[in-house]
Amino acid sequence: METKVYNQKGEDAGKIKLPESIFGLSWNADLVHQVMVSLASNKRASTAAVKTRGMVRGGGRKPWKQKGTGRARHGSSRSPIWVGGGRTHGPTPEKNYKKKINRKMMAKALFTILSKKFKTGSILFVDKLAFTDVKTAKAAEIKSALSKVSGFDKLARTGKGNYAMIALPEKTDKVWKSFRNIPSVYMEDIKNINPLEVLSYKYLIMVDPQACIKFLETKLSSHSVGEPAPAKAVKAKPAKKEKAAK
Repeated sequence: METKVYNQKGEDAGKIKLPESIFGLSWNADLVHQVMVSLASNKRASTAAVKTRGMVRGGGRKPWKQKGTGRARHGSSRSPIWVGGGRTHGPTPEKNYKKKINRKMMAKALFTILSKKFKTGSILFVDKLAFTDVKTAKAAEIKSALSKVSGFDKLARTGKGNYAMIALPEKTDKVWKSFRNIPSVYMEDIKNINPLEVLSYKYLIMVDPQACIKFLETKLSSHSVGEPAPAKAVKAKPAKKEKAAK
């Protein structure tokens, strides 16, 4: 697999070979959905909470005596069946929404999304981003130049919108600070990208693709992601010694 690499002016700067194991996978909707739901759940904060009858203020005195009134027995006006009382079975801050995601599932989902974006022409490979100083105007100029590449015309839009995610091999202050004031662009280290972020943006701009791909390949284990692990050799058990006849 080969694709074009562009410079920050939007001009052709050569080609690069892409590994099939990262950019050539078939779409797996079930896996991607499972990982996306898990990542969204892991970001969820336990802020929803209600007060139980023990947390509501008041109700320390018995509303009326136990017998002789003809009314039902009550011990506190803060009971859940009273107006202004506590809530029963409501959400509490202790609720844990986190879901476990296996490392190989996360990597396979990320590579599946990268493959889908590559097939649909939504990944732009840029050789480097060079800044002599922190300049938002320079960043906007680069974004406008990259929008001239075929299929990336929406990069020219201004204002809010999840149009582009820029993945860098390492964080550099000049690049980071220059792009952070552009609302339609999101910056992230390649080591920190996850399927939820990549799928949230229309375009993925991969800077220094050789370094980025080299890191992504480290996520691959000794066997291909998605392939069954090789069977472990089973050691033969030593034969039991027969007891000597008496």
